[in-house]
Amino acid sequence: MKKVLKVLGISILAILLLLIIIPFAFQGQIKDMVKKFVNQNLNAKVEFSDVSLSFLRSFPQAHVTVEDLLITNFAPFEGETFMSAKDIAFTMSIKELFKNADEDPIVVNSIAIDEALLTLKTDAFGNVNYDITKQPEASGATQTVDTANSSFKFDIEKYTIDNSAVTYLDAVSNTQLYITELNHQGNGIFSVEKSELDTKTNANVSMTIDSTQYLNNNKIKLDALIGLDLEQQKYTFMDNKGYINQLPLTFNGYVQMLDEGQMIDISFENPGSSFKDFLAVIPEEYSKNIENVETSGDFKVSGLIKGKITETTIPNLDISIKSSNASFKYPDLPKRVSNISIDTEIKNTTGNVDDTYVNINALDFMIDQDRFKSSATIKNLTANMLVNANIDGVLNLANLSKAYPIDFDKELSGILKAKLNMAFDMDAIEKNAYERIKANGTMSVSDFVFSSEDLLHPIQINTADLNFNPSTVTLNNFMAKTGSSDFSATGTINNLLGFLLSNKQLQGTFNLSSNTFVLNDFMTQDVAAAENPSEASAPASKTSSAKDASIKIPDFLDCTINANAKTVIYDNLTLKDVEGKLTIKDQEVTLQNLTSSIFKGILAVTGRVSTKTDTPTFNLDIGADGLDISQSFQDMDLLRNLAPIAKFVEGKLNSVISLQGTLNNSFSPNMNSISGSASADLLTTQVQPQAGSALSKLEGALNFIDFSQLDNKDIKVDLNFADGKVNVKPFNLNYKDIGIAVSGSHGFDKSLNYNAVFNVPAKYLGSEVNRLIGKINENNVNNLTIPVTANINGSMTSPQITTDLTSGITNLTQQLIEIEKQKLIGQGKDKVKDLLGGLLNGNQTNTTTDSTKTVTTDSTKVKTDPVREGVKDILGGLLNKRKKKADSTKSKQN
Repeated sequence: MKKVLKVLGISILAILLLLIIIPFAFQGQIKDMVKKFVNQNLNAKVEFSDVSLSFLRSFPQAHVTVEDLLITNFAPFEGETFMSAKDIAFTMSIKELFKNADEDPIVVNSIAIDEALLTLKTDAFGNVNYDITKQPEASGATQTVDTANSSFKFDIEKYTIDNSAVTYLDAVSNTQLYITELNHQGNGIFSVEKSELDTKTNANVSMTIDSTQYLNNNKIKLDALIGLDLEQQKYTFMDNKGYINQLPLTFNGYVQMLDEGQMIDISFENPGSSFKDFLAVIPEEYSKNIENVETSGDFKVSGLIKGKITETTIPNLDISIKSSNASFKYPDLPKRVSNISIDTEIKNTTGNVDDTYVNINALDFMIDQDRFKSSATIKNLTANMLVNANIDGVLNLANLSKAYPIDFDKELSGILKAKLNMAFDMDAIEKNAYERIKANGTMSVSDFVFSSEDLLHPIQINTADLNFNPSTVTLNNFMAKTGSSDFSATGTINNLLGFLLSNKQLQGTFNLSSNTFVLNDFMTQDVAAAENPSEASAPASKTSSAKDASIKIPDFLDCTINANAKTVIYDNLTLKDVEGKLTIKDQEVTLQNLTSSIFKGILAVTGRVSTKTDTPTFNLDIGADGLDISQSFQDMDLLRNLAPIAKFVEGKLNSVISLQGTLNNSFSPNMNSISGSASADLLTTQVQPQAGSALSKLEGALNFIDFSQLDNKDIKVDLNFADGKVNVKPFNLNYKDIGIAVSGSHGFDKSLNYNAVFNVPAKYLGSEVNRLIGKINENNVNNLTIPVTANINGSMTSPQITTDLTSGITNLTQQLIEIEKQKLIGQGKDKVKDLLGGLLNGNQTNTTTDSTKTVTTDSTKVKTDPVREGVKDILGGLLNKRKKKADSTKSKQN
C-alpha cells in the first residue's frame, strides 16, 4: 500500500511539474500565433508586454493571457489610442496547442477582458477609428473571406468584461457617450445559428447630444436574456429587467442588423405604478435612501421605440412620463411635497431627428401653502432648439431642504416669486439676436440669505425685483448687506438667458450706491487668512498658497457700473464720497474718473486692474489735489515708500502719479514690482523732524539750519521708480537766504543715498568769519556764500550723515586771512581784488597776479601760524555754539 501511495504521489507531482514546465515550451509558439493573428486581421499598431500560458488556471483547458495590450490607430487618427487593457485572457482545449496554426485554426472557447479602455470616434468628415479590420483580398470578379488561413477561430461559450470603460465621441451628430465602471458577462453558444445569450451588465452612463445632457453618470443595471439569430442578425429581448438608477424597467422587442443600418422595435415600462418610482429615477446621491419614504399617487413611464436607424433617420419615439395628485415625505424631514403633477411626453413621428420634441404639459408641486407651476415645449432638439416655457409660483427657499434631502453648504432662506413666459431659440441666444428672444413677466427675491465657506460673511438680499421685457431684463430694485457693507443697485441686463443657458457673459449697465462699503467684506476666507495669519488655523495657513488666495474678477461679467458710495473702507484707508465708472470685461476692471475725498483733499484714479493671470496686474494714473501731506504719507504704503521723509512734513500736496505693477492677495500693490513716475507740488508746508530721523541728524550736523523754518512753499519734485528704487530728480528749496539743491535716491528697503548742497552765506559760519569779513570791508565779501555738501546714506531707521562743512570753513578762513594780510602789508588794491575774485569764484588756491606774472602762494608756508590760529578760533566758536545749543536742548527736555 505504501508503495502504491508513493507511486501515486510521484505521478501527481510529475503531472504538476509537467503542467508548470510545458507552458514554457509553448510560450514562444503562442506569441508567434498572436502576432500572426494581429498582422493578418488588424490595420493598427498593436503592442503588448508579454503572452503567458498556464495549464493550472483553467485546467483541464489551456489559459493564454496577453498582458498590457495597447492598440493605436493609423491615419486619419494617427497615434491615438483605440484600446488599452491590463490583460485579455483566452481559454481553449489543450489539444489546440498542438495544431499547426498555418493549416488548422486554433479554437478559442472563452474570453476575459480586464481593465480595458475603448475609445470609439467619428470625426467631422465621417471617418471612424474602429474600422481597423483588414479587408479580404479580391480574387477574380468576386471577393471571398479566407477564413482557412486565420490563426484563430472563435467558438465562444462565455465572455467577461471587468472594470472597464467605453467612450463614444461622434463629431457629426455632436454625441458624447461615456460608460464607466463597466462590468459585463455573457453565457451562450455562438457556434449555432440560433441560441440564447444570458447577460448581466452594470455600468455608469453619461450621454450628451448636441449640448443637451440626457444622462449624467446614471447607474444602469441590465439582466437580459437575448435570443440570437445569427443568420438573420436578429437579437430578441426575451426576459429582461433593467434599472436606471433605482427605477425598474421591463422591456421587450428586438434589434436586427440591416445593410443600411438597424431595425429597432422595443417597448418598455415600469412594472409598478408607485410614485416612489419617480424618486428612483433621481441619482441616489441626491435622492438618498428612498426605502422608507412615504409616497402617494401614481407614476408611470412607458415608451415605444420603433423604426430604422440609418445615417439619416432614427426610430419613431413615443415616450410618456405621467403622475397625478402625488406626494412624498422623507421620514426624517418635517415638510411634505404634495399636489405633484407631471405630464411629459417625448415624441418623434417622422423618423427625422430634427422633428423630435418634448412637451412638458405640467410640472407642478406644493410645499406647505406655496404652489409652483411650470410648463414647457421644446422642439428641434438636435439643431436650433426652440423653447417656450411658463413659470408661475411662490417658493419659500428654506423649505427645500426641509422637504427634500438636499445638501447645501449653508441653509437657504428667502421667498422666490415668479410669473414668467419665455420663448426663444438657441441660435438667437448664441448670436445675441434679441429680437428673437421674447420674455415677459416678473421675478422677485426677498429676505434671501446666501452663505458659503468661501465668503467671510453671508450676503443678505433684502429685495431683488426683476422685470422681464422682450429683449432685456430690468433690475428695478436691489438692496443687500454683507458684514458692515450695504449696497443697492438698479440697472439693465441685456442677455440674462444667454448667461444662464449658453455660457455667455452677463452683459448690462448698473447704478450701484452704498452708504458704507468695506472691501474686506467681499474677500474670500483664503484671502482673509493670508492677510491675517494669526486668525487662521495652523493647517490652513500651511496649505493655503498665494495663488489659491488671490481675488479673481469674474470672467462672466461684461458690464458697466456707475458707482456712488458715501464711505469706502479699503485696508486702513477711509475714502469719502466715492464716485466713478467701472467697466468690467474679460477679468479686467477699467476705472474712469473715480474720485473720492481723503486726507482733506481729493483723489482721482483712472486706469485698469486685471486678474487674467495668476498674479493680478494694474496700470493706474493717480491725481491728488490738496492732500494733507503728513497724514497721506503716513497711512498710504505707496506714498510712504515713494517719499518716506514726507511724513515729517505738514501741509498740502498736489501730485500726479503714473504706475504699474502687480497686486498682492489683498489687492494692494506689491511694492517690489511697481514702476512709474511721479510729480508733486508742495503747498504751504512745514517740516517737523523726529529725533533720530535723517532730518534731525542733518540739523545736528549743520548748526545754522532749522528745518522747522524751511520755506517749502511751491516746491516741485519729480521722481521715477522701478525695481524697488526711487530716483529723485534735482530740486531746489530755500531756508532763509540759504539755497539748497537736493538729489539722490532711496529704496523700498529703506536704504538712503542722497546729497544736499547748501549755499551758505559766510555770516552763518561764526563770529570769527564775520570779524574777518568786517575787517576786509568789501561789499562783495559781505555777500559771500560757501557750498556745503551733506551726504545722507544708511537707512531710514539708521541714517548716516557726512558733510564737508569743516574743510569748507578751513578753506574760506585761509582765503580771508590772506586777503586781510595783503591789505595790511599794502601790496595794493589790484592784489586784493585778485584775491577777492578768486574767493568769490570758489578758487581753492591763493594766487597773486601782477601785469607780468602770476605767483601761487602756499598759505602754509607764509605765516602759517596766524592762519592756523584763525581757523582754530573760528571752528572753536562754531563747535562751542553747537554745544551750547545741544546743552540748552537737553535742559529744556529735562
